[in-house]
Amino acid sequence: MKEKTAIVLFNLGGPDRLESVRPFLRNLFADKAIINLPNPLRCLLAELISRRREKTSRLNYAHMGGKSPILKESKKQSEAVQNYLHNALPNENIKCFVAMRYWSPEIQAVQKNIKAWGATKIILLPLYPQFSTTTTGSFIKEWMKTSKDIPCEVSILEYADDKNFIQAHVNKITAFYKKHGSPKNTRIIMSAHGLPEKTINAGDPYQKHIEKSCAAIAKKLPKGLNNIDIAYQSKVGPLKWIGPSTLEALQKAGNDGKIVLLVPIAFVSEHIETLVELDIDYKQKAKEFGIKTYLRVPALGVEPNYIACLGNLAVRAMKEGRG
Repeated sequence: MKEKTAIVLFNLGGPDRLESVRPFLRNLFADKAIINLPNPLRCLLAELISRRREKTSRLNYAHMGGKSPILKESKKQSEAVQNYLHNALPNENIKCFVAMRYWSPEIQAVQKNIKAWGATKIILLPLYPQFSTTTTGSFIKEWMKTSKDIPCEVSILEYADDKNFIQAHVNKITAFYKKHGSPKNTRIIMSAHGLPEKTINAGDPYQKHIEKSCAAIAKKLPKGLNNIDIAYQSKVGPLKWIGPSTLEALQKAGNDGKIVLLVPIAFVSEHIETLVELDIDYKQKAKEFGIKTYLRVPALGVEPNYIACLGNLAVRAMKEGRG
């Protein structure tokens, strides 16, 4: 029987309407990888946080038409990867699926669809370039809980310095920079979602992967674009987080009289952290810090080199265990 390979592109997920905001937040904060407390305390805390954050989050999602665009963006990436694989491996039977950790399409529903399709092999492909126990690790752990009666999986963990991933960022940065007149005195701020320091101190490799991605991109950028800072955004809660924060990096750039070119280094699609936090909140802060020009490079989306990165990772994973 011919092999049927299911490629599962996975991400965080996001509410599909304003009424979904609180249950989405509750799912997020109830994850032990996010709040490492025993139940029922963790679930009670997740309920409390989701209620407290619901109003502000609803306002933020209202800026994006009342829902998160992450599923739509991820489906575009899934379709592009499937087309890439059909061209690269025309004799293989491959189908791409999208799964989300904290909202629909939920893991169990996707597993059911994969089983109905008759997959003989499954490849889990993260839309997180850099590994963290709180993102890729959490998804894979949850997937394994309910995957006993479906075929064996191959899990791709990270591609922080994959040559096509790096080139995709270089392409986006240079094109956007030229589009805006190649301004001199520009500082690039590579902004990634932050994590609590205790998560990193416990052995999570995320920060090292971010630094690896940024160093590889910096090496390939043209002269004049090598003034780079790494920063971390989206802090929540009272714990100390890794830094510097993106706001601190912006304030530093303002003090230095720099033009800012901000790059979402860990976000491969547009969602609340880019469209609201970076484009609205931080843009206003940049103005307050005296930054006259604040430019934000778009997320990778379906940039051809990024799709080639994902496609080639899948091809290599398909070959594992053969011959």
